Amino acid sequence: MTSEYKPGDIETKWQKKWEADGLYQADIDPSKKKFYALTMLPYPSGEMHIGHWYAMAPSDARARFKRMHGYNVMFPMGFDAFGLPAENAAIQRKIHPQKWTFGNIDRMRSQLKSMGTMIDWRREAVSADPEYYHWTQWFFIQLFNNNLAYRKQSPVDWCPQCNTTLAREQVHGDDRHCERCDTQVIKKDLDQWFFKTTNYADELLDFSQIDWPDRVKTLQTNWIGRSEGADVIFKTEDGDELTVFTTRPDTLWGATFMVLAPEHPLVEKITTPEQKDPVEAYQKEADQKTEIQRATVEKEKSGVFSGGYAINPVNKARIPIWIADYVMMGYGFGAIMAVPAHDERDFEFARQYGLEIIPVIQPGGEKFDGATMTEAYVGPGSMINSAQFDGTEVTDQKGRANPGLGKVIDWLEKDGLGKETVSYKLRDWLISRQRYWGAPIPMIYCDTCGWNPVPEEELPVLLPEEVEWLPTGESPLKLHPTWKDTTCPKCGEKATRETDTMDTFMCSSWYHLRYLSPKYKEGPFDQKEYDYWMPVDTYTGGIEHATMHLIYTRFFHKALRDLGIAEANEPMVQLRNQGMLLSEDGKKISKSRDGEGVKDDKEDNLKKPAIGEPMLQLRNQGMVLGEDGEKMSKSRGNVIAPDDLVALYGADTVRAYLMFFARWDLGGPWNSQGITGTERWLKRTWALYTEAEVKGDVSDELIRDLKREVHTALDRISKDYEGFEFNTIISTLMELLNTLHEAQRGGAAGSKEWKEILELYLLMMAPAVPHIAEELWTDVLGKTYSVHDQPWPEVDREMMEKDEITLIVQVNGKLRDRIVVPVDISKEEAEKTALASEDAAPYLEGKEIRKVIVVPGRLVNIVV
Repeated sequence: MTSEYKPGDIETKWQKKWEADGLYQADIDPSKKKFYALTMLPYPSGEMHIGHWYAMAPSDARARFKRMHGYNVMFPMGFDAFGLPAENAAIQRKIHPQKWTFGNIDRMRSQLKSMGTMIDWRREAVSADPEYYHWTQWFFIQLFNNNLAYRKQSPVDWCPQCNTTLAREQVHGDDRHCERCDTQVIKKDLDQWFFKTTNYADELLDFSQIDWPDRVKTLQTNWIGRSEGADVIFKTEDGDELTVFTTRPDTLWGATFMVLAPEHPLVEKITTPEQKDPVEAYQKEADQKTEIQRATVEKEKSGVFSGGYAINPVNKARIPIWIADYVMMGYGFGAIMAVPAHDERDFEFARQYGLEIIPVIQPGGEKFDGATMTEAYVGPGSMINSAQFDGTEVTDQKGRANPGLGKVIDWLEKDGLGKETVSYKLRDWLISRQRYWGAPIPMIYCDTCGWNPVPEEELPVLLPEEVEWLPTGESPLKLHPTWKDTTCPKCGEKATRETDTMDTFMCSSWYHLRYLSPKYKEGPFDQKEYDYWMPVDTYTGGIEHATMHLIYTRFFHKALRDLGIAEANEPMVQLRNQGMLLSEDGKKISKSRDGEGVKDDKEDNLKKPAIGEPMLQLRNQGMVLGEDGEKMSKSRGNVIAPDDLVALYGADTVRAYLMFFARWDLGGPWNSQGITGTERWLKRTWALYTEAEVKGDVSDELIRDLKREVHTALDRISKDYEGFEFNTIISTLMELLNTLHEAQRGGAAGSKEWKEILELYLLMMAPAVPHIAEELWTDVLGKTYSVHDQPWPEVDREMMEKDEITLIVQVNGKLRDRIVVPVDISKEEAEKTALASEDAAPYLEGKEIRKVIVVPGRLVNIVV
């Protein structure tokens, strides 16, 4: 047995054996409690970067920890394989996306294996595999058949030169130009497919059944944006209705102007001839901005007067209608009533353009004058300048809990001027992509029969392999001479396939279900596997997915539950061939397909049984930055390649350093010098087990203290694994190794307890550094293979308890001595022992002791 630690040899050896033995294969075992550990699947870019390792290695360590606790742990992996980068590669490198993608997957799979994870590779799922997207398409059809998918016009970024839509990342610069030809991008309305995520807005706000970070819950809550208020009907001077949603109907009497989105359908009609040119110029300018740019709070407000006027329904005041880009069609009605006295944004706009300000809420003891107000007042008070509601109390509470809001809403409804409403910022999910490399949307259009799904027996609708790639990026599906031609499934006449493909978030909304049975042909998953494994117990990944993937997968699971396909929690699943879902009266569900369902719909008869969540616990990792503290990028030259680190230090060292160098949920800058400390820890661990032991007489007290340290560390590490505190797991192991080396030098190896202590240390190491732990356990100590099949050791709490403690002795608050006393010493005995202290005696001599303060377990303070 060599005494030199050679991680490359050790790691390759054990990885091959674990794979050959199927050590980490997770199968249904009713005798064991299951644990489904899942980390977010990567996009197959071709190279595993250090961020992948940072997400996966600590998650793998925790999955191993749960396995040693007796759980039947499934830890699967796959690849989110569709997407725009593969299309760009096809154009730039003249290689088919499929070849590029699956070649990258082969490379990344081998890199993942080099990490030494406990991934069950039998369960691999690849979203671009026809066996996978067959069921992605099947899910689309179920949503369509049950009124949860519909088609409508929606704007896209369009390059008129390339004659194609552009993804957000393909639009560059403040002037929003095409990345390929530098042409200025325009907005264009296209017919596209949507899922009715808004049907689930309220349910998505319920986090009571899941253990997710507060930050994620806050992000999702704000993204969904539930607001209680009222729809109020204003009218133009020509009598056209202009409905607005407001959370503050109590301030209607202070509405001194209206603002419409530049895209609002009434803009053209209300604009006077004198204002036509400036309005059209403003619309063109707004068209070049993203919604994020338009909604930015910090930007200076801009707008243009339309020349038209509206009538305020509560006081019949004639108020001007302005056009401004901070109002968008996507929220509410694309129109707002502006109350500058009580809204900061409206106040700034009114001051900028010289518009009237009328205060209608006033706190006690103050008197506002709109002409002299220096800022909007948004606090509580009493209503003023509000006709019969003057004096009504207004609080900071939302909705009807606010007395002023409740009274005004009742009056609006009584007089037919408005109605109580709940509105949401959440939009329905636009899933259409004008791309080739995605799951084809399984819909067929016939001039006679309209849109109908592809018959299920004809799934999957395969992507054609022989396609032509144009430098413009136009979708080859649109240009293919025959692929889109088909027959109508209803009448048999000539028809056309949908040439859009699905958003890749559709594929990643259900991959956790395909892992259950990736080769299953009778459905998207095997019912028996679902019953045993679901829901996911712990899900790990980046917080950047909080308002996209993590909302979509929750929506998707709730929709599957309502369609009878899946139910999260108990009971888990019903899987059957799905036909049309009918309402309780046996009739087709009546909610219109062409609406977004943004408002509460009391007539919606989709039954929603018990709440279903796909992932019970979520934890997010931070980001590994470059050594310069900046985000890693090739252009900055600060990218860390994990393959190079593995070749230099070994996978165990890289795994351990990623757990150690920063708090996992925060991340931090990489430190090339820091990893050598982790390497040194493993080399010293190796030496502890392989170098000649120093044996000699050793006291029972030393062994007792050593075992106390071991079990204290074991208790701390156990709690830290449960709490995802990976950095302190490694630091505790490092500290304990110092103690073990010191004990070895003191002759502890001669005790009968030494071997037990060494075994406990390896068991504590095993989840984090699986290769060296296996080598030392199996080949050095000669224990039964495998260390990863051993149970996690139990903490001996009696052993953790100390027989003695150290008390500080103070005189007038200053440290004068430390005394060792029995742990259960009484206050009286502690006082007596402190007063007898030789070191404290000189400070007491000749002085009157006024009192003695005993703080149990900590100190004795003698006041003289």
